[in-house]
Amino acid sequence: MESLIVERDERGVVTVVMNRPEKKNAIDYKMFNELLEVFGEVTEREEDRALVLTGAAGNFSAGADLGDPSTPQRHQLSMMQFYGSVGLALHHVPKPTIAKMRGVAVGAGLNLGLGCDLIVASEDARLSEIFAKRGLSLDVGGSWLLPRLVGLHRAKELALLADIVPAAEAERMGLVNRVLPDAELDAFVDEWAGRLAAGPPLALAMSKRMLNNAFGVGLAEALDAEAMAQTVNGASEDMKEAFKAFFKKREPTFRGR
Repeated sequence: MESLIVERDERGVVTVVMNRPEKKNAIDYKMFNELLEVFGEVTEREEDRALVLTGAAGNFSAGADLGDPSTPQRHQLSMMQFYGSVGLALHHVPKPTIAKMRGVAVGAGLNLGLGCDLIVASEDARLSEIFAKRGLSLDVGGSWLLPRLVGLHRAKELALLADIVPAAEAERMGLVNRVLPDAELDAFVDEWAGRLAAGPPLALAMSKRMLNNAFGVGLAEALDAEAMAQTVNGASEDMKEAFKAFFKKREPTFRGR
């Protein structure tokens, strides 16, 4: 990887660092490709149990690198569909994902972060759907994510005015789960990531999928999906392990089987 730092630990936590600090981690064509590759790897690797997405040197991401000279000479629609496929690949990662945000998180970079299951920001984080100030519309899933996170009218406020939103306001609006002092951010995210990685992979993946689908199905379909998920869980070794651990008063060891 040239534009990412990818680290894996013994717990199964994969940390992906967008690493173009001289550009505030703006996402160029190479980084989009590398993100797509990593999201696919995490999806396929059984030993990868949770993913943390963050940026280097005190910033999350300044969005797409609009001046990237390496961008192929392809039709604009084709390029935007490619960028969108990266957000979709993140959405389809069945493992729990956390965005750890410091500093600038704007545009396509912000929307990649919003595509994670959980978002934790430092007090100095500044978020913006900056597109309108560049004569652009939302992309990388922002039009789908924002209404689900903050409601339709708040989503329109963020998209149409393109204001910079400080971390505390982002938390109040529901854009992020937690805001912490910068000195506490790493330890907090590491603790959450460890808990997610230690969880039951099958059960977490199915809960994640059902929640992602919740706005597109009716109650009857949701109940059917829940019944199917619990049937799969009931036949799993993980559920048996959970009950053994409960009765023996110990922590369970889940293996995704």
